[in-house]
Amino acid sequence: MGNFLMDQTKLCGTQSLHFQRPAYILSAASVAGKKEAEGPLGKKFDMVDEQDNLFGAKTWEEAESNMQKEACILAIGKAGLKPEKIRYLFGGDLLRQGIATSMGVEALQIPMFGLYGACSTSGEALALAAMSVSAGYGDSMLAVTSSHFGSAEKEFRFPLGYASQRPLSAHWTVTGSGAFVVGTDPGNVKISGITVGKIVDYGLKDSQNMGACMAPAAADTIVRNLKDFGRTAEDYDRIITGDLGSIGQSILFDLAAEKGYDLRQKHLDCGMLIFDPETQDTHAGGSGCGCAAVTLASYLLPKIESGEWKRILFVPTGALMSTVSFNEGASVPGIAHGIVIEHCRKEAAGWTI
Repeated sequence: MGNFLMDQTKLCGTQSLHFQRPAYILSAASVAGKKEAEGPLGKKFDMVDEQDNLFGAKTWEEAESNMQKEACILAIGKAGLKPEKIRYLFGGDLLRQGIATSMGVEALQIPMFGLYGACSTSGEALALAAMSVSAGYGDSMLAVTSSHFGSAEKEFRFPLGYASQRPLSAHWTVTGSGAFVVGTDPGNVKISGITVGKIVDYGLKDSQNMGACMAPAAADTIVRNLKDFGRTAEDYDRIITGDLGSIGQSILFDLAAEKGYDLRQKHLDCGMLIFDPETQDTHAGGSGCGCAAVTLASYLLPKIESGEWKRILFVPTGALMSTVSFNEGASVPGIAHGIVIEHCRKEAAGWTI
């Protein structure tokens, strides 16, 4: 088994893997809320609740579970599969004990790994799904994440009825869920490698400024990816973080520059893409597990699938805090996982980049 795994995967540097046997993203689905539908990506989502963001439920938490279930069903259907053909499901959310995921995917009866990486969970799920496919543990895996503005505010900040004032550094938790089927069947989008992030803590304690808390982890993972693969920023069409927002982006640029990398011409951030700062009052930008996931599913993957982009580095970022750690005055460490996603084309001799 050890020799088989090494034939399928090459260890790169200290934190990265290059898959000799590619894991293809066979399908993706996005489900989003009303505010997200009013943003720049609104017409690209597969499903939207344009009424009350409850998705037919009575509570925010149940609504988030419903989003996950719908996203999973849509992604599985797009891949032409049935739930019983999915070997494993990797999923997570922001809530205690991952209840949005466990209650959302229960009806699918797919063997499940529950994850928590805060807003980086989509990267963690995709990384584990790709590793499992490349290692031969199954032909099809499902990766899913979600977040909901109402449930996140209630758990981490204040119930919406409090109408509390948010500082300009705050992010707006995206109401959305993204699901991805990763498999062995050749497609024109593949995950060719990953860089697993480390926990990076600069001692910041302001949970209302998550961009600043997460930027050091994003910089660390991006620089490590470039070193491990022997690449420069120019080797990617775009380097895309998940949830840094406008404040975190500027910090990322400074930290990367200190290490000799200029990311300004290549960088995009999902939290800055999903909302319009001129017309939507979201302050620093979007965040939440659903932010990077729905942006990848609705906006980024189509550009890779069409060949407009040949290779991107997708880096969801997470602020690893809880209500307990925050109330006890602990700092907010960050983590970021890098997913190398590439365009493929079908040729007579086989599938190539």
